[in-house]
Amino acid sequence: MHRLLSVEVDGLAMSDRYASFAECIQREQENVDFRVCCFNRGSSIAIVAPHGGGIEPGTSELAEAIAGNTFSLYLFEGLKSINNRTLHIASHRFDEPRCLALVERATTVVTVHGEKSEEEVVFLGGRDEEIAARITDYLQAYNFQVCHHKNIGLQGRSRQNICNRGSTGKGVQIEIARGLRQTFFSSLNRSGRTRKTQQFDNCVTALRKAIAEMP
Repeated sequence: MHRLLSVEVDGLAMSDRYASFAECIQREQENVDFRVCCFNRGSSIAIVAPHGGGIEPGTSELAEAIAGNTFSLYLFEGLKSINNRTLHIASHRFDEPRCLALVERATTVVTVHGEKSEEEVVFLGGRDEEIAARITDYLQAYNFQVCHHKNIGLQGRSRQNICNRGSTGKGVQIEIARGLRQTFFSSLNRSGRTRKTQQFDNCVTALRKAIAEMP
């Protein structure tokens, strides 16, 4: 029997079905229920969407565009037609082996998440406050609203959070509210996410410029 883990996700209380990837693969099938995309580009920076595909819609597309062909990239993507949220593994418990291997070789890890509120805002967290401040400056220059989430569970401060598992022990967590993600695509369903807007391009440009300045 699988226990349910009470956590704070997307601004709402919910329960995770799985406490680890090992538990997940006991019931979920790779390339049927989920898929893993992992590209080690020899970069000191890794862009990670641990709740991609249908889990937190739009985060895979953002992470892939931010990484481009420059930064290392990891995506864990829900492929189900419904109920992709059951694939959510909390960021401080996210231990898929290919992801851990990639981020442990990186100096800085930037994770991309989807927050559930209808605000058009980017919530920044993680332990690397210097890089977060740089990202804030670039996003604000492109007229994005940036703030810290009031929910401590969405601030990315745990040392076990996947964004803080790089070699420096500190990274950045980007939580993009659903209200803002909706402006990035014609819709947040699978087909709608293939049609991106200028707002999507602006966000990617701002983040790539900020990340490119990282040491």
